[in-house]
Amino acid sequence: MRDVAAKADVSRTVVSLVLNDRRSVTIAEETRARVLAAAAELGYRPNAGARALAQQRSDWYGLVTEIVTAPFAVDVIKGAQDRAALNDKYLLIASTGSDPEAETAAIERLLQQRVEGLIYATTWHRPVTVPEIALEVPTVLVNCYDTEGRFPSVVPDERTGGKRATQRLLAAGHRRIGLLNLDPDIPATVGRRHGYRDALRDAGVPIDESLEVSGHATADGGFLAAQALLDLPTPPTAIFCANDRMAMGAYDAIKERGLRIPQDVAVIGFDNQELIAAYLRPGLTTVALPFEQMGAKGVEILAALIEGQSTDTTSVTVDCPLLERASV
Repeated sequence: MRDVAAKADVSRTVVSLVLNDRRSVTIAEETRARVLAAAAELGYRPNAGARALAQQRSDWYGLVTEIVTAPFAVDVIKGAQDRAALNDKYLLIASTGSDPEAETAAIERLLQQRVEGLIYATTWHRPVTVPEIALEVPTVLVNCYDTEGRFPSVVPDERTGGKRATQRLLAAGHRRIGLLNLDPDIPATVGRRHGYRDALRDAGVPIDESLEVSGHATADGGFLAAQALLDLPTPPTAIFCANDRMAMGAYDAIKERGLRIPQDVAVIGFDNQELIAAYLRPGLTTVALPFEQMGAKGVEILAALIEGQSTDTTSVTVDCPLLERASV
């Protein structure tokens, strides 16, 4: 700053006021332009660390996640960064690999960088135990929720997504609809089954538990579960798969029997894993997990908390839209 002041022939105070864009003090536009030109010529940049210490604000949010290499990671990060940019904030990202010690160490490093708050995101919707150190700054959970209820969370609306998928099959005229579900007792399994049953009840279709089987979230599991459904004395004419990998297995089971999709058996998925859903033949109609929207909503809540606003919420659900392709 001393060098900039000397080159622009002004005081260091004027340089500070100009570079920090303090408009409360009147400075001639010619002087302002001269200071900015001198700073640009000398390659001056403010010291962000010093500024953060002085102002106790860094303009950085920390994102703690296991999902940096997962298929949906870019959507969470994009949604969070785009929303943060609206407030001239940026993300520092720490990958943890679901290791509690690594999570604590990552949060500690982010706090050392004076992040203003934290987003804690996971690959799949589940309860988590967040390291105690996260309580030192405002923290919002994305795609997960705190077992102790200490942090606000943003999660997908699993139940409405399951209902929407089943309603689509009902609207196509199907009344015998199978469900290939995930592993028992996780939030997605429970929510998607409730949505499936809600839609059937609303349509006056009796619940038949023989049509509900687990595919354990894998293509092989989906193949075997779909075979079991097709072996029933009265097989389903449509199958709702609680993820796209199981739908891929169901496709194989259906085609192996010489049946056509969607003419003989309709199939609908969940997640919208595009490398699967868009490239199956026919293209898979599926319900999308709203990763980008959850990332954005998490940052929106975080920004409000940092500003001292009351969010009056412990959990926010984000809608899961239906994406039409050609399998129904």
